[in-house]
Amino acid sequence: MIILGIFLSIAAIGVLCWLLFTLAVYALPFLAGIIFGTWAYHTGAGWLGAILVGFVGAGLTLGIGQVLLIFVRPLWARLLIALAFVAPAAIAGYYATHGIVKYMMPSETWQIVFSVIGAVAVGITAFQRVVAMAGAVPSGQGLARA
Repeated sequence: MIILGIFLSIAAIGVLCWLLFTLAVYALPFLAGIIFGTWAYHTGAGWLGAILVGFVGAGLTLGIGQVLLIFVRPLWARLLIALAFVAPAAIAGYYATHGIVKYMMPSETWQIVFSVIGAVAVGITAFQRVVAMAGAVPSGQGLARA
């Protein structure tokens, strides 16, 4: 029974890590949805109105980010837009990793080291997914033919 518990714990950590890597790109829209929903609730919209406003705000944040990534031409501007999505994902990766490793190792120094490694891994994964979200390059922006 003890071995089964250990394997189930490892499987649960694996599923949570997979979920973190999959949903890391949506950290900024989630945060925007929470902010818009909280604002709507405090202005008197009620629970249902706050939830609806939160979903709309999150969807608009994600949609505007994707549109900007597709149509903005300068590379530096595209990198700033991608960074706006990657930074909250890396912060979420740091705290998620820290939450896991603080129960596995007593040294605070190693907890921070592994948390930073987790933040970097989640940030790189989020950056790759944000770049993939941008989709195809619009016509006229591709490589020029000779």
